[in-house]
Amino acid sequence: MFKGIAKLFTSENKDLRRRIYFTLFALAIYCLGTGVTITWAINSINAYYNSLGFLEIFNLMSGGGLKTFSIFALGVSPYITASIVTQLLQMDIIPYFKELKDQGYVGRQKINKITRYLGIILAFVQAYIITVFTLGISDTTIILKVSLVMTAGTAFLLWLGDQITSKGIGNGQSILIMAGILLSMPGIFSGAYSAFIGDGAFVMWLGISLFAAFILIYLILLVGIIWITLAERRIQIQYSNRTNSAYGNVQSYLPIKINAAGVMPVIFASIIQTIPATIAGITGNEAVIKFMDSYIVSESPTGFVIYILLIFFFGYFYTFLSMNPENMSKDLNSRGGYIPGIRPGKDTSDYIGKVLKNTSFVGSLFLAILAGLPVALSAFTTLPTSVSIGGTGILIVVGVAVETYKQIESGLVSRKYTKRRRTRWGT
Repeated sequence: MFKGIAKLFTSENKDLRRRIYFTLFALAIYCLGTGVTITWAINSINAYYNSLGFLEIFNLMSGGGLKTFSIFALGVSPYITASIVTQLLQMDIIPYFKELKDQGYVGRQKINKITRYLGIILAFVQAYIITVFTLGISDTTIILKVSLVMTAGTAFLLWLGDQITSKGIGNGQSILIMAGILLSMPGIFSGAYSAFIGDGAFVMWLGISLFAAFILIYLILLVGIIWITLAERRIQIQYSNRTNSAYGNVQSYLPIKINAAGVMPVIFASIIQTIPATIAGITGNEAVIKFMDSYIVSESPTGFVIYILLIFFFGYFYTFLSMNPENMSKDLNSRGGYIPGIRPGKDTSDYIGKVLKNTSFVGSLFLAILAGLPVALSAFTTLPTSVSIGGTGILIVVGVAVETYKQIESGLVSRKYTKRRRTRWGT
């Protein structure tokens, strides 16, 4: 790894360094914008500051910008919601989207364009709801100003993410989400230090021990998340038009990630579970709000069980949505491949489906533990809500960091190969 980093500073990797510098510059702009508060809403923020509710996950992805009501308060979360909607619409729900999906590159470009427009529309709707129902602002002029500024902030971030994708390193939208989460992480450790040592709630030696244990658990979780992110179940594949001797006995595999769904099941579960509580809060019915707080929200015992069950459900749903066993079987058969000992067609599809069920269970269990840890920590300890162990934020950071590192590594390898080829041919 360190040798790979050292190669970045060689003369032949000047273009790759330029891309990294551009990415860092774009992230610096994002960090500065996160600290710029929308002044028109400053008088309403105090009541809103300590109770984000279902918006906490979006606050995490915006680097705390939603809590401070910055110009980047919504981050790219409306774009994520729009992406989820367009993915669902491609499942034969609307024939037009299914046709676009089957058109290949041209269809994907049109879907991306639709997703961006839909994301901006959703940004305005979310900004309006937050301004009116969460902040309680009634002045029409201020509502319009705040909503437009928040929508413009999201539109700018979508453009900035595209610039990172084309001129920088990695997927721009994912990089911005990772940066937002990393911005909020120093507050977690400073909050833990204050809770264990600074506030004097514990004797000095016990506070230091608890803070050290907190850091150790965080590191263990980090290692576990990296392991799960990289772990995969490999299904051996053979091809009828190839021989092992011709390919040097190199085995072919169909890799299936243990956590193929990523963080999407947690996002789905959080949104679905909080929709009733949000509607109840908008209506202002005290009886309904009390019922939601007692039985539906994830902090309640029954709500916690519902939250875990939803994660498992969406873990299976999203995995089979993104990796359809029948399509995988047909694609494998069209390329002349087969699984040794398994008959092509339905048997192959059933076998892949069985493997996906097993990996989905392990991945969903991992997500449930990771997402449930902050809830359990707040329920059984007196630590402030800003201090948490686990959560989906660290999973997003690890996933994006791993993909970005792979892209940098592949860039180094391709440049090394190109240099050898030029040397070989004397060019």
